[in-house]
Amino acid sequence: MLRTRTLMSALFIWLSNSRLLGMCLLLLSNMVMAANAQDANSKPRIVARYSETGILSSEGLEKFKVYQYQQANGVTVFTDKAPSNNQYQILLYECFACRPDSNIDWNAIRLFSANYDSLISQAAYKHKLEPALIRAVIHAESAFNSRAVSRSGAMGLMQLMPETAKEMGVINAFLPEENIFGGSKYLAQMLKQFNGDIALACAAYNAGPTTVTQYNGIPPYPETQAYVERVQILLKRYREQKRV
Repeated sequence: MLRTRTLMSALFIWLSNSRLLGMCLLLLSNMVMAANAQDANSKPRIVARYSETGILSSEGLEKFKVYQYQQANGVTVFTDKAPSNNQYQILLYECFACRPDSNIDWNAIRLFSANYDSLISQAAYKHKLEPALIRAVIHAESAFNSRAVSRSGAMGLMQLMPETAKEMGVINAFLPEENIFGGSKYLAQMLKQFNGDIALACAAYNAGPTTVTQYNGIPPYPETQAYVERVQILLKRYREQKRV
């Protein structure tokens, strides 16, 4: 009888300890889940998408990356600086001059007349191009943003695709020197392929030479047609400015 009571007592103690252990484990699990939830809430929730409408900077230039978030008071904020502790969206943009619905006045937009002047002059001399044409293409492609990246993966000042950059001997497309020389080399190839026709060469630069050949002219893509028109406007303006 005494032995039975001893066994029952031991069993009761074991069950009590088991319940205590289970409660401890449950409490610990809840604490970990709460900590993870708090940690998740403290990190910004990021959603990246491409904007359907343009957002202009104070200088009238379409931004390439805009952070959009909502303040506690309900006000929507647009900024080019990444928020630290907010849920936000990143609005990205395609080639600077490729938006058919752009409301920029291309005949009046501020020119980048001195940016990378030495590099552009050297590239123009090496590849037998007009400096004004290189400058116009850079302006149309990236608005002289050396860190620009398009949704298709084109990089840098002259928006080189990875395959094109590799073919042109460009190792780092975000370095202005490599990008300008590589982009100029490719532009010179397009001009040679299309017998010096600047409009067709620019269309090929934008949409690819195969597409231009297939359509026997500028492809009927609104983005490419807008791009070619704007490059020609910018080219004329850079030429005129050089003569002044």
